[in-house]
Parts: sequence; C-alpha cells; structure tokens
Amino acid sequence: MNSTLSARRINGIGEYYFSSKLQQIDAIRKKGIEVLNLGIGSPDLPPHPAVIQEFNMAILEEGAHQYQSYKGLPELRQAIATWYRQYFQCELDSEMEILPLIGSKEGITHISMSLLDEGDEVLVPNPGYPAYETASKIAGGKVVHYDLLEENGYHPNFSELEKMDLTKVKLMWVNYPHMPTGTSGSDQLFKDLIQFTRNHNIILINDNPYAFILTKTPGSLLSYRSKEDHVLELNSLSKSHNMAGWRVGMLLGNQKLIETVLTFKSQVDSGQFKPMLKAAIKALSLDQSWIDEVNKAYRQRKNLVHKILDTLNCKYNPDTSGMFVWGQIPPQVESAECFSDWLLEKYKIFVPPGSIFGSNGKRYIRFSLCSPESVWNETLNRLKETK
Repeated sequence: MNSTLSARRINGIGEYYFSSKLQQIDAIRKKGIEVLNLGIGSPDLPPHPAVIQEFNMAILEEGAHQYQSYKGLPELRQAIATWYRQYFQCELDSEMEILPLIGSKEGITHISMSLLDEGDEVLVPNPGYPAYETASKIAGGKVVHYDLLEENGYHPNFSELEKMDLTKVKLMWVNYPHMPTGTSGSDQLFKDLIQFTRNHNIILINDNPYAFILTKTPGSLLSYRSKEDHVLELNSLSKSHNMAGWRVGMLLGNQKLIETVLTFKSQVDSGQFKPMLKAAIKALSLDQSWIDEVNKAYRQRKNLVHKILDTLNCKYNPDTSGMFVWGQIPPQVESAECFSDWLLEKYKIFVPPGSIFGSNGKRYIRFSLCSPESVWNETLNRLKETK
C-alpha cells in the first residue's frame, strides 16, 4: 500500500488561500481583536424579498423535497433563456444549450473533468481566478499561462499567443468582466477570442458572474458565437442577485459540449433543491430597478475604496467593473504579500495580495466590495488615526 493517503491528483495544489487565511483571521479575533476582512467576494446584501417569499412558498409544495432532474426544472431553463435574450440579446435553446449548476465553481471542475485528458494543455489567464488552474490540474491537464498586463488593458495579446505552440491546447479560459482587475470585455475582444480559438480548434469558455455589477452594458461571449463554435459560458446568481450561498449557476452554449458535461455531472450530484430553483426563476424575472439598486450600493462602496487606496498611496483605474477593486502598491514596497501582511499586523485589516491570482499580480492588492459602508469608514478611520 502506498504510504501516502492522498491521491496524486491533488499533490501540489494546496489549500485554497482564503480557507487558510480565514483561519489566521479567526485566531486574531479569538484574542478579542476585530479584523476587518476586505477580501472575500461573498455579497453581504440580501436577495430581493420576492425571491425569499417564493422560496418559502415553494418549500410547502408537494414534491418539494424529492430528487430533481440533473438538468433542473424546464421552467428554470426557459427563464435563463429569457434572461439571456433580454439582457444579452442572445438566443439559446432552453432544452439543448442550458445546464443549471450547483454554482458556477462546480461547472469549472465539471468542464475540466469531462473535456480534458491527461496531458491536454489549457490556456489560463495570469492573473485570474485560481480555480481554473486547480481544476485543470486535477483533471490531468497541463496549465499554460497567458499574460494579462495593465499596459495591454488586461486583454490577451493575440500576437504573443500566436507565437506559442498551440498544437496541444484544448481549452482556453477567459473571464470578462475580469476578476481580479475589473476589466470589461468588448465587442472586438469577444470577436477576436472566438476567431482565435476557431482558428486553432480550441474550446473557449467565458466565466461571466460579474456581468451586471457596475457594468455599463451587460455583455456575453455567446452573443458573438455561431451554434457550431466550441464556445461555452458560465454564469450564476451569486453576484448579480446576492445569492452566493444558494449555489445556483448555469452553463450555456455549444450543445455537444453541454451534453458531455452533463454526462459527468450526472455521476456526481443528484440535482438541486426544487424550492431553490423556483426562487431562482423569480430572481431571473426581476427588472432593471433591481440591478440599479444593487449597483447603487456597490458604487458608493467603490468610492470609499478609492479613498482608501489614495490614503495608502496605491494607484488604480477608477473605470472598472465587477465587485473588486485592483490597486497597485507603492513602488518602495517589496511585494504585495509584504503589503498585505503589514495591513493585517498594523491595522488589523485584511486585503489579499494580487500574487494569489498569478505572478502578474505581485505588485497589486485586491479589495472586495462585499462589506457595508460602515466597514469602509472604519477602515479609513484606522488608517488615518495611526498614520
């Protein structure tokens, strides 16, 4: 018997950064010291009251507690199709091109496990969401990072990508609006991405949970694809509808790829809770006033974060999207890790270093907008009182 109890597939992955950091923060709090956690993107605002009411009513319906289809409710898939038509001007077949998920993070793993073979190469953005790399490695894929740099607007440099050996690349991850930098996508970017992956026979996947947060116009990669293109998109209600803990996500796009992912998904879960799905349908029916209300709160918080960054002598782009703010640390500071540790030790303020999102984040820190204004004002007070 092998002396190690863990499978080789998780060797070298390590514990998720925020999991270990929260333990450190909890240890400080047990000493009676309050730490202001400004790092995790879990919305603190509640869902719309009508969504909660729908859940409460649905929980009493006959059959509410039974197993559900792996594809969710037909009426949910139709609601998703209507949502995409209304906000993204994108037509989707609710039966063949939409797969509800237990959160979009589940989808990242399902995609990787069902589409990658040992040794397949995966283009992963640097900086980017760490789950793309982790899921690729677990599935046996080989991660190939592509640079997203401030001087290039955090968009892929297609000239550099064309110089790479792409013969073994099977899949490319993109994420616009981008986490952690807040960069928006554009018509031209999405067209270029589809053409690039089409030319090289690469599956293209856009992770799109921030489409409605502080964006001028919601955008979707799917609006630019043809039905034959090997293009998928992930979305969820976590950020747009303040339902992160509900775990309602979706995978959309190419029918054959959706069918392949469903084959894997059907082996690892048994569907979602029906009342939650009914509540998700209600959430998807909310009008523009809901989006405006959520963004009003985030806009006020973002203005306060900019004041904090000014106080810390950090540079930032004021015109970004999503629920995160990306700040460049002062030039005299050794590293983002040092800056993050300094904030935690001196001010009892936690802000994650950008390096956890890739080497191109080593001179940055990332704020999450998921704290009330009182926390941001307290942060400003702590920084000013001890300067």
